[in-house]
Amino acid sequence: MLRSLARRIEHATAEAAELEREIRQHVQALVPQLLDEPGVGPIVAAQLLVAWSHRNRVRSEAAFARLAGVAPIPASSGQTIRHRLSRGGDRQLNRALHTVILHRRQHDPATRDYIARRLGEGKSTRDATRILKRYLARHLYRVMQNASPAMT
Repeated sequence: MLRSLARRIEHATAEAAELEREIRQHVQALVPQLLDEPGVGPIVAAQLLVAWSHRNRVRSEAAFARLAGVAPIPASSGQTIRHRLSRGGDRQLNRALHTVILHRRQHDPATRDYIARRLGEGKSTRDATRILKRYLARHLYRVMQNASPAMT
């Protein structure tokens, strides 16, 4: 029984690797610059492309951020002025952005420095992550809008 389970796992792993290669080829054909971004792999890039769809579908960076659920919403009370992220929008797109942020927080020195600077300003880690997600949505939107498909 264990050998049978191991064979099934090996087969599923090989199939997943093959599908990821195919996804990578499609992403490279449509927006090759997306895979050059730190933390953006073929699965995340595919999710970004599915949500973005095509040039001029989403009218602006702000609309893309709203679609991703990373547009800041005022959540102030009394003397406290703060913002939070929308819980609406495309949750899979939001998760893709979150995955990129997690990778960059671990491996990108510029992101680590940015978070340290924000923490030094008195922001919480959640606030710094919220701001990073909004920045990332704007940046990736521009990458997709300005991309020229590779001719293969």
